[in-house]
Amino acid sequence: MKKIYAVLFVLSVSVLSAQAAVKTTKHKIKNGETLYIIAHNHHTTIAEVQKANGLKKGERLKIGRVLKVPTNTYFPNKKESIKVAHKTEKKKITQRFAKHSVKNGETLYIIAHNHHTTIAEVQKANGLKKGERLKIGRVLKVPTNTYNVPKPKLAKITYKNKKIKVTRRYKKSNKKLVASLSNLETISLGKGTVSKKKKKTSFSLGDLLFSTHSSGTSKSSKITSLAKKKLGRRYVWGATGEKNTFDCSGFTTYVYKKNGIQLPRRAIAQSKYGKYVPRKNLQKGDLIFFDTSKHHKGYVNHVGIYLGNGKFIHASSAKKKVVITSLNKAFYSQRYKGARRPS
Repeated sequence: MKKIYAVLFVLSVSVLSAQAAVKTTKHKIKNGETLYIIAHNHHTTIAEVQKANGLKKGERLKIGRVLKVPTNTYFPNKKESIKVAHKTEKKKITQRFAKHSVKNGETLYIIAHNHHTTIAEVQKANGLKKGERLKIGRVLKVPTNTYNVPKPKLAKITYKNKKIKVTRRYKKSNKKLVASLSNLETISLGKGTVSKKKKKTSFSLGDLLFSTHSSGTSKSSKITSLAKKKLGRRYVWGATGEKNTFDCSGFTTYVYKKNGIQLPRRAIAQSKYGKYVPRKNLQKGDLIFFDTSKHHKGYVNHVGIYLGNGKFIHASSAKKKVVITSLNKAFYSQRYKGARRPS
């Protein structure tokens, strides 16, 4: 018994020390911010922010209020394990599975999507062969919460001992810029001038940046133009453009893919892709995200494309088609969860 009490004492001390090590920061609430945005930007959870400030579920945030926010407490990819010593017995947390009975019209994609896993893992867990048909009523063993979006790899390019990080996701417009840079003899970031190898003429770095901005504006115009061409097309769950039908994330995936940008398939994964954009800085072609769940569960489940002038286009399950909606509409304004700029 003494050994057991000693083990429990050590565990309690370690838990208390871990809690004491949690760092917090002060954050002043700005216009348009939600608990999700604040928690996301500080790498923590909504529940921990609520607990640290005594906030009730559904309580509205006042602009200017200062919150005490825990930092770096959310690690989605970290597998937790708990070991309790009691004689020779040890308990471990293992992979969780759910039993699912196949219903009429369901596919492996829908089943995997609803359980936050992949088709390959469902096939592996049930010994399913590629292309094998699912029988209605068959009970499958489905892994849960195993899907993690891979982070883009970064490459480093050095010009005169200055390292610049660039992603490998650059597209055709950026490839032309990189090709032109490869032919330059010198780059002087301090003076802001660039001289060519073949021609001895010079131009300012501001001109170079302006050309990239123009290509970005052109890209966003192409994105919104293609999106508008799909107005009125039918909403179908799980569709990504087949027979001109879409669901919300299938619509954004289709439009961006046609413009040379490969997005993750699900809305929640798209909400973590690209550069975060404050609501006041929204531009045409930005992805905007919402929590349209009935009870405000606090996570992203809907996505659209911003068109400018406070409007966005999206595949609406309620309207059963692709529509344009005002972002100032109460339903969407209150459920707004942030924006990203993939390009």
